[in-house]
Amino acid sequence: METTATRTADTCAGPPQGDRRPDGQDMYTISEVVALTGLSAHTLRWYERIGLMPHIDRSHTGQRRYRNRDLDWLALVGKLRLTGMPVADMVRYAELVRAGDHTYAERFALLKATREDVLARIAELQGTLAVLDRKIDFYADAGRALASERSR
Repeated sequence: METTATRTADTCAGPPQGDRRPDGQDMYTISEVVALTGLSAHTLRWYERIGLMPHIDRSHTGQRRYRNRDLDWLALVGKLRLTGMPVADMVRYAELVRAGDHTYAERFALLKATREDVLARIAELQGTLAVLDRKIDFYADAGRALASERSR
């Protein structure tokens, strides 16, 4: 989660999902996060190893302890993955968030470029959908004509 001195900013991934605990009581094991997010434990560890996840707290025995802010971040990462954003760009975004408010312009540019890519993919998919619709209509019409011919 991104913070500034005056406000909490940008959990961005939508409303909280699943059975989350109230802030202050929000300590989750890796297996609980797996159940809440659908990500594998291996993926969560990998995200941490490559710098995509912020620092994850540890218990006195060394077990990872995730918080609601980590779940929010994972939800955002999931949305970024759905955009097709390369992992390297997601890691760069995470680094910029950790670097602080002075990186807003670079974050803005990165997200704006990703948005443009998403819009281009949507347009491409809309064109593909139009082709499929024409083919479906063709086969529906052909099927009706064939059925009509057989019923005579």
